[in-house]
Amino acid sequence: MSIPGPGGQGLQLTPFRGLRYVAERVGSLAAVTSPPYDVVVRPDGLRRLETADPYNIVRLILPQAGSPADRHRQAAETLRRWQAEGVLAPDPEPALYVYEQRDGRTLQRGLIGALRLSPREEGIVLPHEEVMPHVVEDRADLMRATAAHLEPLLLAYRGNGHGAEGNETSGDGTSKNAAAEKGTGGAAQVIERAIQHEPLLSTTTEDGVHHHLWRVTDPADLVAVAADLRHHQALIADGHHRWATYLRLREERREPGPWDFGLVLLVDTARYPLRVRAIHRLLRRLPPDKALQVARRAFRVREIDGPLPHALERLAEAATAPTGAEPGARNAFLLAGDGRFHLLDRPDPELLARTVPQGRPQAWRTLDATVLHHVLLDQLWNVPDTPEDIGYIHDPVAAVEQAERLSGTAVLMHPVSEDVVHELARQGIAMPHKSTSFGPKPATGLVLRSLTLG
Repeated sequence: MSIPGPGGQGLQLTPFRGLRYVAERVGSLAAVTSPPYDVVVRPDGLRRLETADPYNIVRLILPQAGSPADRHRQAAETLRRWQAEGVLAPDPEPALYVYEQRDGRTLQRGLIGALRLSPREEGIVLPHEEVMPHVVEDRADLMRATAAHLEPLLLAYRGNGHGAEGNETSGDGTSKNAAAEKGTGGAAQVIERAIQHEPLLSTTTEDGVHHHLWRVTDPADLVAVAADLRHHQALIADGHHRWATYLRLREERREPGPWDFGLVLLVDTARYPLRVRAIHRLLRRLPPDKALQVARRAFRVREIDGPLPHALERLAEAATAPTGAEPGARNAFLLAGDGRFHLLDRPDPELLARTVPQGRPQAWRTLDATVLHHVLLDQLWNVPDTPEDIGYIHDPVAAVEQAERLSGTAVLMHPVSEDVVHELARQGIAMPHKSTSFGPKPATGLVLRSLTLG
């Protein structure tokens, strides 16, 4: 994605004074980190994070209190207290941060900074999913109260196409290492130079992922990054609701200032490809027997042998079968919640034609998330899209466990192709909310942005 915005100004990533944990004041850096707020959905997971360390970041991103107003006020008071106590402290000067995640199978590196906000019509930052207003409102209230960006969004852009490993070359044909030694090159070379030094911080989280952070303050490096990124646009890989929140809060302020920028992690996916996974649905109030009874009116329904990994393989087979002439040939869902697994596929073409909105690209009309929401949830099951009725869960095991505990139904999804995501985003077409889960996601708690620091 190398299309500059108006006036040749594409992505504008600026340094900021990172607000970070003081290592000596906490049990360990790993103990105070958390997954993004929307991944921490299980009550036992929230309790585990809260008890891992009294200063775990989850107390800021998911504060627990009797009402939303109390939760946000509590988060703001906690943030102020931690700064006053020296648990969190700002870095001495503005910087960009090189962030690395490595787990043996996956290596990802990117730049954390404050990105100039831009509306969709500028074509610089491309959303690909719709958002839920109540989530944006909640995040907006939290950001107003704390005057801080507590966790970076994950944005994907495509640089010059060099792989993460191997003999890379710079634009003048010199080797990557030679370019680094000369102090030239764009964002990729700045990252490569930074990682040659001792990291600012290192930690390994309980999932076995190693996290490293470096600070970039050299003026020449900052200029090189700015010159490189201004030729690019980015896809929101993770954080649509927070991006929408950034834009809302910026509109509330008439004067230019720190609210014109948002905390992001920018990853060059030509070098470090992201993984695309599905986000599953938990239908809290719909029993599996009722869901299956109604679904049989318009879908082929078959019981699938477990365990869960085997059932997910069968889902993948149904969802990736060669496309036939019949609409809905690849639409497939796995239902669970009563100790069994059922595969739903081959939806009724006439029902699809009648219920899926017209006037959208075929790629959008055939998305599993489109068919799920417009055909199954709206037309057949009559399940409203409210937090009381639908939960959005990244982990299929957690989705099944919660469905069985609540006597509800888990609808397990197959991930959409990344190419489809990019193509729809370029067309300005939003997918249904929670259609994809890109990763690996940045750990929350390694670097925060206080808007009172600029």
